[in-house]
Amino acid sequence: MIRVVLPPHLRGLARISGEVELDLQAPVTQRSVVDALESRYPVLSGTIRDHVTQARRPFLRFFACGEDLSHELPDAPLPDAVASGAEPLLIVGAIAGG
Repeated sequence: MIRVVLPPHLRGLARISGEVELDLQAPVTQRSVVDALESRYPVLSGTIRDHVTQARRPFLRFFACGEDLSHELPDAPLPDAVASGAEPLLIVGAIAGG
């Protein structure tokens, strides 16, 4: 069971609270997690990644096990601690401004 923590604005959009638990087959990747999220919560389609390019939205970041995974390839396996459910995958809304 994979654990995913979404930023507040996406939790509100999907009308969920707390962590999302997803049952995924190995290998667990950013792509498989986002595919599962969009399948389970269609309202999130296009909010985490672009509809056409499938690229991560610029103001969202992926973190797990104390590491920024945002620039990893979408099909690279996530850390074992995430795949086993020991650690959550954090999808964090970045803040910009000046």
